[in-house]
Amino acid sequence: MSPAELEDYLHSHIPLSAAMAIHVDDISSESVRLTAPLAPNINHRETVFGGSASAICILSAWSLLHLSLKAQGLESRVVIQSNTMDYSRPVTSQFSARSFFEEPAAWPRFIAILKRHGRARIALGAVLEADGEAAGRLHGEFVALRGA
Repeated sequence: MSPAELEDYLHSHIPLSAAMAIHVDDISSESVRLTAPLAPNINHRETVFGGSASAICILSAWSLLHLSLKAQGLESRVVIQSNTMDYSRPVTSQFSARSFFEEPAAWPRFIAILKRHGRARIALGAVLEADGEAAGRLHGEFVALRGA
């Protein structure tokens, strides 16, 4: 899937991503980078709303897992089970999220469990960035349900 195709998919299936004006910058087997402008995500302090910061990180991690499963030929429904978000500084400009597998070595076991039991859980993270610096970090537990 190309970045443009993923962006269309997100905007069609997760309307919040369109409302946030999220753009897919880059896709690789190790990461998905999403970007959003400040204007539709601003709060009363003229910084990025915390919910928008969290949402872009969740969407980036969700996208990485979704695309990774598709690359394996596994049709699955991906949902977030739990997450924590830490904010290290206010964001006053365009911002982005870059996702990653927290333990890449867990991937083969995750796939084996998904194939055997039809359900598996894995940890993904995302770094919130603005102006070339980290501004926050997400830790999320995601669940894949086979055949959805």
